[in-house]
Amino acid sequence: MKQAGEATVNAAGQGTAAAPPDLPVTGQFDGLFGGLGVRSRMVLSQLPLTVTVVLVVVAAAVFNPSALDNRQFQLALLAHAALFAACLALPWNRLRTEAFAVIAVLDCLAIGFTREAGGPPFNVMSLLLVFPVVWLAAQPRRYMVVLAILGTVLSTVVPSIVAGSPPTSASMIRTIFLPLILSAVAVTAHLVAGTIRRQRQRLVDKENALEVALAESVRKQRLLDAVLGAVGIGVWVVDGNGGTVLTNKALQADPALAALPGNAGNGLLLPDRATSVPADATPVARAAAGVEFRDELYWAGGPKEQHAYSVSAHGIPARDGKDGGAVVTFVDVTTLIRALAAKDDFVSTVSHELRTPLTSILGYLELVLEEPGHEDIREELLVVHRNAGHLLSLVNDLIAVASERVDLSLEEADLAQLVTEVVGAEAPKASLNGLRLHLDVEQPLPARFDPERIRQVVRNLLSNAVKYSPGGGHITVCARKSGGKLTCSVTDTGLGMDADEQEQAFTKFFRSARSRATAIPGAGLGLPVSKTIVEGHGGAISLASEPGEGTTVTFTLPAAS
Repeated sequence: MKQAGEATVNAAGQGTAAAPPDLPVTGQFDGLFGGLGVRSRMVLSQLPLTVTVVLVVVAAAVFNPSALDNRQFQLALLAHAALFAACLALPWNRLRTEAFAVIAVLDCLAIGFTREAGGPPFNVMSLLLVFPVVWLAAQPRRYMVVLAILGTVLSTVVPSIVAGSPPTSASMIRTIFLPLILSAVAVTAHLVAGTIRRQRQRLVDKENALEVALAESVRKQRLLDAVLGAVGIGVWVVDGNGGTVLTNKALQADPALAALPGNAGNGLLLPDRATSVPADATPVARAAAGVEFRDELYWAGGPKEQHAYSVSAHGIPARDGKDGGAVVTFVDVTTLIRALAAKDDFVSTVSHELRTPLTSILGYLELVLEEPGHEDIREELLVVHRNAGHLLSLVNDLIAVASERVDLSLEEADLAQLVTEVVGAEAPKASLNGLRLHLDVEQPLPARFDPERIRQVVRNLLSNAVKYSPGGGHITVCARKSGGKLTCSVTDTGLGMDADEQEQAFTKFFRSARSRATAIPGAGLGLPVSKTIVEGHGGAISLASEPGEGTTVTFTLPAAS
């Protein structure tokens, strides 16, 4: 298919002009002339007129043999032959693109001379003017229409003048009406040819656009194939019904995942590594239903070769009323899970080894402090006792986060009283830092919980609020009953956290970049330990924060029935 602006040669004998407006309509018909050279196109354009003239000669030989003896008639026929020979012989590809118009105008004159030499029986020859007129008028340039009209005028006037024929009413009618009629034909041919050109150009443009779109689609498909083949994670694309659209090599090559597409995703295990995921709750089933999720942990494989996978699903937007489906990714995190387990085991082991001697140290320190005679070093012993107690508390926190469970001693207690006591104990520290502490507690708030553990939670939250709030700020502690739950929240006007930091706030040992940059002390265990304690009571804890505006941490506990 030729592109717009390509050099082409049309049936009218145009050369290698590249501009589309210079191409006649016949040059646009690739199916007819696209594979022909310039000379062949000229011959094909001249051939209909030449064949018709030959048929006229044959008819004259049969029905009017005397006409062939007329010298003027013979010269006119010779002119037709010469014009056809010129189409065959001239180097059209070296001539200007408008050179073909000379042949068309001379065709008009040759037709006029043939009609004039043949006499009244050959008046019908005027109809042959349609061939050169359409040939000229079909060109894009408007002056070709003028040439076509001029050719018809010359074909009626010049032969009569050359023959010296006196004007008659019949010749005058022909001189006036024949150019008028053929002028209408020329204008119509020009308009029709222009319409055809424009329509075809639109088709060509659309086809070119489709070709470009197809090429871009192929390029993107190859890029997608390359990306899917290069990534080291399993990718499974499903449609809105859960049917498999494609899977990549990483998923197909993973022994634990390769069988999943064949059984609709069944075969995955929950984090306990023993419970199978229900058929309607598999990642693929949920993704096909439009549920999006990130980094959910599943296990797959045989008992001796189980692998852990972080599974995420991202929806594909629907189009044309059809469900788009989803992309489900499987990231093998077995090595990471094992490393985390090894770290937790190490932390737990070391913490247990530290707790025993620390407990012994604290016990002996208490005995020494109770004995008389150590007044001169009592202050130093109290510092040692306080720091050892802090170290023991840190060790207990390490054990709690490593095991993800705490031992609870549940009893009936009042959360309002507990919160009030903790706030009172922390008030001097807040005042020392230039912070205003506000307490808003509903009285009473009875519930069944472990007072020491919940005290630890409130102390952790309040301690964080004091540490991360600049001087002049304020901290609000609220506790109240809401439905069947007790709610306690601590709100500060401190540094705040961005979205990424909020996601990791309850991760063990996590500390934000700003807290590290400002050298604020801490081990990153307060929130994880608080989460373990609250969830151990059947409650929940959450965090909301804005950078530079502050943070609110809220936890809930079941209220007393």
